[in-house]
This record gives sequence, structure tokens and C-alpha cells, in this order.
Amino acid sequence: MSRLSATFARLQNEGRQGLVSYVVAGDPSPSGTVGLLHQLVAAGADILEVGVPFSDPMAEGSVIQKGHERALANGMSLQGVLDIVTVFRQEDQQTPIIMMGYANPIERFGYEAFAAAGAKAGVDGLITVDLPPEEVDAIDTALKAVALDNIFLISPTTPTARIETIVERARGFIYCVAVKGVTGSGNLDANEVARNVAVIRSKTALPVAVGFGIKDAASARAVAAVADAVVVGSALIDAMVRVTEHEPAATESQVHAAAVALLESIRLGMDSSPS
Repeated sequence: MSRLSATFARLQNEGRQGLVSYVVAGDPSPSGTVGLLHQLVAAGADILEVGVPFSDPMAEGSVIQKGHERALANGMSLQGVLDIVTVFRQEDQQTPIIMMGYANPIERFGYEAFAAAGAKAGVDGLITVDLPPEEVDAIDTALKAVALDNIFLISPTTPTARIETIVERARGFIYCVAVKGVTGSGNLDANEVARNVAVIRSKTALPVAVGFGIKDAASARAVAAVADAVVVGSALIDAMVRVTEHEPAATESQVHAAAVALLESIRLGMDSSPS
């Protein structure tokens, strides 16, 4: 059983919803990313989503875009992200890790080479934001060969027929986008999210994780009532940025602490909701 399948099975047995934390690898620093990932797990993250820095992250709002810019300026690369996962796995063999990125760096790396390197590093799945299901055959073959899950986004505007196409190709879980637009944008409508999740559930038995627009314990609690997992990203990065804005001399430990505290509050909010 894969780490993702085992994690979702455990959560179901415990009557809990999963918490997925997203950070950009290399932001605020490459050397600190592994430590931040371990802290997020200790704070309640069940699954880690690691962003691969890219020069044109079209699906991201300004908060994550700037995180990509900082990481690239720090010299972070796709190989660097794989190296981070490798080091993380030296101490944690249980927590699933999803890499989230864009097609260009992976195409340049080579699909087979990336899949082999990802499996060796300890990656469990991949979200390629700008690669539609109609164009995934080549990379999907490479991922399947090493048992990596191919995870897809479904937005609030995705037609039902296209949802059916997506879930046929998806493995691991479905990433349901909670709001229209980019990451961190929009006002979350819990009723609309519930309707969208219900449509997805009618088409697949895969777990459904909901992200985009989840910023605090209250919004996470609302989503946890209808989803199998909640994804938090922009809010964590924004919490770290605010520390440096208010105190430019803040240490990296102080910066990380802001994200950890927010994730702890979100985990508490989720656990206080009816399952």
C-alpha cells in the first residue's frame, strides 16, 4: 500500500480529515526547507505538498508567486527539490510527499529520469498544474512504472464530462479547487464547495482534498466537514512573509514558527469539527 493510500485509510479509521501543507521548496531558504517540513508534520500535517519553483507559476496568486521568485533567486531547482525530499526521508519514512509544479522543468529533466529520481528520493505523487489529462500519457507511463500517483486539479468551472475524463486518469486523490481563480484568491463558499465535492464523489472513489482560499481555522473547519482533506498553502507562506516585513532581522526559526503556529491552529479547528 502506498503512503498516500495508507494515510487516507488511517484517517478514515480515525474519523479525521487530512491536513495537507504546501510550501515552496527553497523559500525562505534551501537549507531550512527540510526542517520546516518536519515542523509542519509535528504541527499536524498529514501530507506534505512541496512546490517546485518555476518562473511563470500561472495558477498561483501573488503570495506563492513571490515565494517561487525567492526560491529561484536562492538557486533552487527541480534537482534541488528532489535533494530536499531525499534528506527529509532520512528521518521520516511515513509522511506522504506530493510535488506540485509545472510541466516545463519536468520535460527538460526527462519524464523517465524524473520519475526514477522521484521514486528514489521518496516522492509519492505529482501535480503538474499546466498538464491536462489529454496530454499526460508520456509522463503517466513513467510515473506508473515507479508507482507514483498522478494527481489532478478539478476547478469549480470544470464540466461534468471533463471531471469524468480527469478521474479516469487520476491516482492518489483528487485536488478540488475551492474558489475560482489563483491560489489564495476569492471568498470561500462552503456550500458551493460541498456541491462540487459531491459531484466529484459521484464520479470516483478516490479521496477528495480541497484547497485554494483556505486561510484559517474557520475556513478549514468548514471545508473539513465535506472533504477528505484540506490543503493550506498561501496562508502559511503569507504568515512567514509577515514576520520578515515586521522584523527584517527575524531569524529563520522565528519565520518558520509563524507558519507552524498557523498550521497548529488550523489542525485544532479541523479536529473540533464534526466528522
